[in-house]
Amino acid sequence: MNVQLLAQGARRFLRRATCAALALGMAAAWSAQWPSQTVRLVVGFPAGSSPDLTARALAEPLSKALGQNVIVENKVGAGGNIAADFVAKSTDGHTLGLMINGNMTIARILNPKVPYDPLKDLAPISLIGKAPLVLTVPAQAPGVAPGQTAAEWLSQAQKAGNQLSYASPGVGTVAHLGMELLKTKANLAPVHVPYPGNPQIITAMLGGQVQLALLPPALSAAQVRGGKLRAIGTTSTGRSSVAPEVPSLSEIGVKDYQLEIWNAVAAPASMPAAVASKLSAIVSEIVRGPEMRARLFQQGWQVVGSSPEGLRNRIQSDTKALGDIIRSQKIEQE
Repeated sequence: MNVQLLAQGARRFLRRATCAALALGMAAAWSAQWPSQTVRLVVGFPAGSSPDLTARALAEPLSKALGQNVIVENKVGAGGNIAADFVAKSTDGHTLGLMINGNMTIARILNPKVPYDPLKDLAPISLIGKAPLVLTVPAQAPGVAPGQTAAEWLSQAQKAGNQLSYASPGVGTVAHLGMELLKTKANLAPVHVPYPGNPQIITAMLGGQVQLALLPPALSAAQVRGGKLRAIGTTSTGRSSVAPEVPSLSEIGVKDYQLEIWNAVAAPASMPAAVASKLSAIVSEIVRGPEMRARLFQQGWQVVGSSPEGLRNRIQSDTKALGDIIRSQKIEQE
C-alpha cells in the first residue's frame, strides 16, 4: 500500500514537473518571438506634456531594438489613470504604458473606484528617469517684484493666503500632492485648480488664471529663460543637477520637504515574466546610453533605468510615502 502511494505521488510529481517544464518552454519560446506585431506605447497626458515627450524620445530607439514599429498613443484624462487602466486591461501582449508615479502607486488610495489596481494589474518594466519639481510663478504676477528674492516671495505668498491659486495636472498627481504637502510645510493656502496637463498649466499661468504650480524642470525652463515665469525653488533637498541655478525650497526656509517625480514603462500584469525581463533590459540599456541620456537630461530627467524588481521596490516605497500625504490631507479623487 505504501509502495502504491509512493508510486502515485511520484506520478503526480512527474506530471506537475512536466507541465511546469512545458509552461516554461512555451514562455521562453514566446519571449524569443516577442514582439510579433506593432507595439503601442500609451501615454495618459496630452501631446507636449513631459510623459509624452519622454515616450516619443523612447519610441524610435525602442523600435530599432525590438525590430517592430513602436507607436505612441495619447489617452488623456483622470490624471493618467484612463491610460493606465487601458494598459492594465490590454490583452494583445503588445501594449505598454509610459506612466508617472501616481498611476503606478496611489491611484486606488485616492479613489477606490479606480478600475485597476496598480499593484496587481500592472507589471513593472523599468524606471526611466527621476527629477524634482520646480515651484514656479508668473514673472509679472502680483507680489512678484523685480529683484525680489525667493524667500521674500514666499513671505508674500504666506500673507496672501487663499487669494492665490495653484494648478496641477489633476487631482492625485504628484504635483497636486506635493503642493498640498508644501502648504503644510510652508504655511501657504492657495486654492487648487486642476488642468489636463502641464502645457495647459503654463498657458494659464501666463494668462494670469493661476499664480503658482509645481512643474517639471524642463517645461518651466524655457519660460523662465524668456522672463515669463520665475523659478522659486526645487523640491529636492539640495540643488538638483537638472536645475542647478534654482535654489532648493529648503534653502529658502521650507524644512523637511522633499519630493520627486519619476516616469517608467509598465505592461499588463499578464505579460510573461520572461518577456518583461527581456523588455526591461532593452529599455534600461536604451535610456542609459549616452545619446538618450543627453536627450532625457534636456527634458529635465536624471536617467535611472532599472530591473522590474527595482521599479517594484520604488513603487512600494512611494505608495507608502504618497499615501501618507493623501490620508493626512484627506485628499479624494472623484
